Amino acid sequence: MVNIRSAVILCGGRGTRLGNLGKKTPKTLLKVQGKEILWYIINILKKNKFNHLILPIGYKGSYIKKFLKKNKNFNLKVDCLETGINSNIGYRISKIKNKILSKNFLLLNGDAIFNVNIDKIFKEHEKKDKVVSFLSGEIVYPYGTIGIKKGLVKDFKRNLSYDAIKTRASKSYIAYNYTGMSIIKNKIIKQDKNYKNSKNFEQAFFPRLIRLNKSQLIKIRSFWHSIDNIKDLTSVNVKMRENDKYSKVRDIKKIFLKMNK
Repeated sequence: MVNIRSAVILCGGRGTRLGNLGKKTPKTLLKVQGKEILWYIINILKKNKFNHLILPIGYKGSYIKKFLKKNKNFNLKVDCLETGINSNIGYRISKIKNKILSKNFLLLNGDAIFNVNIDKIFKEHEKKDKVVSFLSGEIVYPYGTIGIKKGLVKDFKRNLSYDAIKTRASKSYIAYNYTGMSIIKNKIIKQDKNYKNSKNFEQAFFPRLIRLNKSQLIKIRSFWHSIDNIKDLTSVNVKMRENDKYSKVRDIKKIFLKMNK
């Protein structure tokens, strides 16, 4: 019997901070070194033993469906569900939660390129039996931060300025960047109904679990780059093309092309 491992890729929103690029195509289909962001995401998930993908789509969702069809769903089980053009993330998740098949699942944004050993992290999450594991790196973007105090997850904050992050820092408290990736216990997402109508899913869902001491932070050392605006898109193209310092990607495009021959 095949062990099902599900991942939910959030790709329904508008890429408003990408100007005209975001108007023409879903953000997840913008290209980096000639390949779509979603192409990289799906291939790295496939490499890490994820065999079931759920995509709550919205803005220009038909483009994503065509992309998946063109690539024959990457030979994976894929559920692509319409969740509304202007819906918030909480509502999108509430619409697809019954499609999640595995005991734990990966939740991630469809606008980042990464080369992370998620298979190893997933197994660590299962071993510790936490409700949620946040994947985190050093501060790069202040859009979401996980506060750690004396080794325990203390809080989750959104949109802190760099000055605020610096002010909060101390010897016992460190703020880490939230990558937008988390591993969540399936039954919790199905039981909790408080996040459905919230404007901000993370702010409605994560703090409660943190207060119950049901979460953990797992630091990632590998390449991860969020693509929120044109500057980010330019930056990740440059890093993947030129900089040996980011060789953890190990010419990610070549690896993926070889893997899919």
